[in-house]
Amino acid sequence: MSDFEFDPPAPASIAIHDSESRFPVRRIFCVGRNYAAHAREMGKDPDREPPFFFTKPADAVVDNGSTIPYPPETEDFHYEIELVVAIGQDCVDVPQEAALDMVWGYGVGIDLTRRDLQLAARDKGRPWDWGKAFDLSAPIAPLRRASQVGHPSQGRIWLAVNGASRQEADIAELIWDVPEIVSILSRSMSLKRGDIIMTGTPAGVGAIVPEDKVTGGIDGLGEIAIEIVEPASAARRAGKAA
Repeated sequence: MSDFEFDPPAPASIAIHDSESRFPVRRIFCVGRNYAAHAREMGKDPDREPPFFFTKPADAVVDNGSTIPYPPETEDFHYEIELVVAIGQDCVDVPQEAALDMVWGYGVGIDLTRRDLQLAARDKGRPWDWGKAFDLSAPIAPLRRASQVGHPSQGRIWLAVNGASRQEADIAELIWDVPEIVSILSRSMSLKRGDIIMTGTPAGVGAIVPEDKVTGGIDGLGEIAIEIVEPASAARRAGKAA
């Protein structure tokens, strides 16, 4: 006999490279403005600000190769390519020198953003949830185990739209690197197995529209590809018109 009023949903998860297993997702933390050039293009000074974080729901995760409907309530839908960190050990207040021991693996992700909603909230001093934490806003390619790829601290990170380069940098340019991010986060709350950290995006963010094909990657960690399609509401209207 179940103790639940109704069956709980299946846990959110991410594919694992060269494995039939999947990595269960507990929470998604995101680091804001963690590349200097991107901080400047957003009108901020990276030399003066400590790291800050926002979150996405676990079920915002989308598999590599997915088609993603253009989301509602936005007219400025953006891509942000990111290094993804998967936590594999429960930890709290972990020192920086031990932080990498908590990391299970790495991957490539895209922080999809309703930029107009994010900036409107920012300008009013309100949370970013409506701009960042919406459905299907965290496409993530299959994760790679740290035991296989090590702990990358440098390597090209890039994104293209319809084959045209939009973002290109090196993960060595992170203002706050992975050990620092893990340590800082663990001071504020307990990190646990299944937590995901999206570490920030380089400069070059911009808008995407239906029929755009978005690709990206990080040296040594693989590539990601998604396609933006018409929103479901538009498809239903087209069907009725036919």
